[in-house]
Amino acid sequence: MVKHIFFDLDRTLWDFEFNSHNTLLEICNKFNLYDKGITDYEEFIKKYKVHNEQLWDLYRVNKISQKDLRRERFQRTLSDYNIIDPILAEKIGEDYVDICPKKNKLFPYTIEVLEYLSEKYNLHIITNGFEKVQHIKLKYSNLEKYFDKIITSEQIGVKKPNPKIFEFALSQVKATSEVCIYIGDDLTVDILGCQNYGIDGVYFNPEKISHQENIAFEISCLSQLRDLF
Repeated sequence: MVKHIFFDLDRTLWDFEFNSHNTLLEICNKFNLYDKGITDYEEFIKKYKVHNEQLWDLYRVNKISQKDLRRERFQRTLSDYNIIDPILAEKIGEDYVDICPKKNKLFPYTIEVLEYLSEKYNLHIITNGFEKVQHIKLKYSNLEKYFDKIITSEQIGVKKPNPKIFEFALSQVKATSEVCIYIGDDLTVDILGCQNYGIDGVYFNPEKISHQENIAFEISCLSQLRDLF
């Protein structure tokens, strides 16, 4: 009997790719990067995404700090265009963190599904995102009201898939793994992470990426949660 449903936030409910892309386009225009030799903003964003993912991989294993991640991702992207300007990189980084969380594009059926599930279960968030940033996203997307507990990796000092974050989550809701479900988009970090701790996972896989993992549930659209629960 399920009593608690935990969600990841980015790329599961909050459309990170869409919101981030629009923010980066705004920033390119604001800082007039065209005049600095960056004539193709889409190419700039692709380069940024590569650096950002590499740095996030380091951040997940505590190889770099949050501050270094925020600065370095833009510093490296600018350097691809032979722009060595730490002050510009820092300003862009600050603007990105200020603007992006206020975007509110959600995946289809997010609100409808949360309305449905919140009448039957206690809903919570477990996220590797930064504490302050994730709360801003929830506020501007009008999602706060659906969740009882917002658990961030920054808050407790460990990141998914570390089992300690799931252990902490269950202690917060005073529940055992048998009555909990976790829904996320990252097969390794979210789903294998929670299942290794004994929590059944729902893999949100909108791109229908093939894999060989044995998982409890898999969906390609959030609307399918109404059939599962």
